[in-house]
Amino acid sequence: MRVLMLGAPGSGKGTHGARVAARHGVPHVSTGELLREQIAAGSELGRIAQPYMERGDLVPDHLILSMVVDRLMNPVPAAGYVLDGFPRTLPQAKAAYEVALAAGLTLDAVVCLEIGHDELIRRLSRRGRVDDTTETIVHRIDVYEAQTLPLLDYYDGRGILHRIDALGAVDEVTARVLNALDRVAAERA
Repeated sequence: MRVLMLGAPGSGKGTHGARVAARHGVPHVSTGELLREQIAAGSELGRIAQPYMERGDLVPDHLILSMVVDRLMNPVPAAGYVLDGFPRTLPQAKAAYEVALAAGLTLDAVVCLEIGHDELIRRLSRRGRVDDTTETIVHRIDVYEAQTLPLLDYYDGRGILHRIDALGAVDEVTARVLNALDRVAAERA
């Protein structure tokens, strides 16, 4: 199973992405976690990415694409995966599709976790990460809406988009996600 988790910051991509990955026995690749690891390690990528993340801006496409491709292709190509946080822009999506197509690893499904602004702000304010100030939270939501929401039409046009209501208990939302992916798996069988 090859899945992309989309949704605004705080929508539950990491939580549900990890559960989907565990259910299907594939790696959960969170670009946010990968970037935070790079920053903590003091790598060149981390030093370049840190100011973008602190402002709530997206890290440049070429850096993210390179990092994710490296994670998915080395030491051997991953047979399946759950991507969380990449791609976030239409250029990233198109570049990722070309790489995945060449490797025979294109997406089976895109899960978009949908949730309202007030709930996102409430969730992110409780999370307690250094980069989760109110101003940064609102900016990150604005960036998501401007740069990532256009991906919905792109993936819908490819027939792989599944919109999921992300409001409710974690287990309820996970069940909605897994039910949608079970239908995808059944169609592929």
